[in-house]
Amino acid sequence: MIKDRTTAYAKLVVSGKKIAGRKEYLACKRHLDDLKNKKIEYKFDVEEAEFAINFANTLTLKDGTNLKTRGFQDFIIGSLHGWKKKRTKERRFREAYLQVGRRNGKSFLSGAESTMFSTLLGNKDRIFCAATKQDQANIVWDEIRNFIESDSDLSELYKIKEHDRTIKSLATGTVIRSIGRDTKSMDGFGNILAICDELHAHPNNQMYKLLLDGQADVENALTLAITTAGFNLNGFCYEHYKFCEKILEGVVEKETLFIFICEMDKDDDIWDWKNWLKSNPYFLFEEDGITPNKKKIALYSQKAIDAKEKGGDELTNFLTKQLNMWVTAKDGQYIDLSKFKECESDLTLEDMKGKSAYLGFDLSKGGDLTSIALVFPLENNQIYIYSHSFMPELRLAEHEKTDDVPYRIWVREGLLTLTTGAFGIKTDYKFIVTHLKEIIERYNIKILECGYDAHNAGSFLSDLDFLDCDLTEVKQSAKSLNDATVDFALSVKAVQVLYDKRNSLLKWSIANATTVSNSFGEIKIDKQSQKNRIDPVDAIIDAWKIMLINKKETVNNDEAVEEWLDLINKRR
Repeated sequence: MIKDRTTAYAKLVVSGKKIAGRKEYLACKRHLDDLKNKKIEYKFDVEEAEFAINFANTLTLKDGTNLKTRGFQDFIIGSLHGWKKKRTKERRFREAYLQVGRRNGKSFLSGAESTMFSTLLGNKDRIFCAATKQDQANIVWDEIRNFIESDSDLSELYKIKEHDRTIKSLATGTVIRSIGRDTKSMDGFGNILAICDELHAHPNNQMYKLLLDGQADVENALTLAITTAGFNLNGFCYEHYKFCEKILEGVVEKETLFIFICEMDKDDDIWDWKNWLKSNPYFLFEEDGITPNKKKIALYSQKAIDAKEKGGDELTNFLTKQLNMWVTAKDGQYIDLSKFKECESDLTLEDMKGKSAYLGFDLSKGGDLTSIALVFPLENNQIYIYSHSFMPELRLAEHEKTDDVPYRIWVREGLLTLTTGAFGIKTDYKFIVTHLKEIIERYNIKILECGYDAHNAGSFLSDLDFLDCDLTEVKQSAKSLNDATVDFALSVKAVQVLYDKRNSLLKWSIANATTVSNSFGEIKIDKQSQKNRIDPVDAIIDAWKIMLINKKETVNNDEAVEEWLDLINKRR
């Protein structure tokens, strides 16, 4: 009888005999449930699964020792190659999302899959090892090369070219190539296997989508995303992770996406080493995959002590890399990004037609980002925020490179407008005023008051006469901004703030915002580096400040009227 290591591991986890987190449990349960479900269009081919696992175990490590897969690796490899369509025998999974802690064999899995695809499955196809930077992409490529060069039989089947980072299979004609987002030239993205390494570092889905789209007409193709957790809760990887979570929980369906996530559970004590085992299915276990490795746990315990005492980046790195936890990265992070995500809505400026708003400006110097914000007080203590940004057209390429964000995509999505005046080099304030006027007229918005930072305002203010409202300078000190900065953050925490969920530029700037304080403990927002732009948030807080001032004046006026009426009544 053929052994079935894929199903054996799933049963081990579901039985509770191996320590595992809920998401790993759900991945294994999904496999077992699908085995029982005769209605689905897929079946599990044990022979194919075992063949793939056996192939992986024939590979030789760089030190010359034979590779021996662990149970969780058997489960991943067996699932990817064993599940097939009943009618066509085509493999079920065309995408895979794997998330485990650092030093848990991520590069091995990528290398094993690439070697297998190029040796046995491709036919003059291409395999891409992709990352945000070429150096990171080369790590997976190097792992593949090591497998090949460490095996005399395998090395005869490949031709390796170091100078252009290509590996060609002489058996199938398939070429393996490493590419980064900084790769200068590409001759199309058609491929049979795409490996997106450290997906958490990808600022958007551009690379992933290009590679996935390149497989549209390719049978048995696979896009494999493999990563640790990260700290960009507004990035593509976190969104993809949350989507995978919904699939595992049965909220949504996507039968062609394989998911394997090893992480601690929500209420786990992060300082209890037993919980660390859930995030580290390889590194913290003995070879049997069940017994904890005390020596390595002791090593992590010391790392934990150091991280806890030092805090800051040291703690963030320990939580994301060793414990595979999604966390906010920065010391003094202004807004809890998970809470800001809860404030997402389907509302747009179209829904604000005929309403009143407070206006805020953050005017850039030279040719940086300039932002406007509208803050709409709504019923039930809810507040809708709208932001839009501007940039000189000829500064776009420069800022895309320095800031490492997809400004061109934001232009297409209507979140950023490029200005052409002032030779497309400097900020065109008159164009921004015209744009603002068009918005106000189109949506019949009544501007109650405008708050602005006097820096760079100059002649800009004289062009705002059409607003027919007070223009109020908002001093940019912690003393002046403290109440608005605190109140906005608390309103987000209470999920009283609403914004268009498609505004990824706003979400990016919120993620960039940190806080600094003066000697009295009063705070304002700041950024950790020039490229971490916070202009949309600055504009919102300027408008928020004016809104708070008006609220206080309204309250004070009401109190004065009540006191006057009381006085009149007493005189009667």
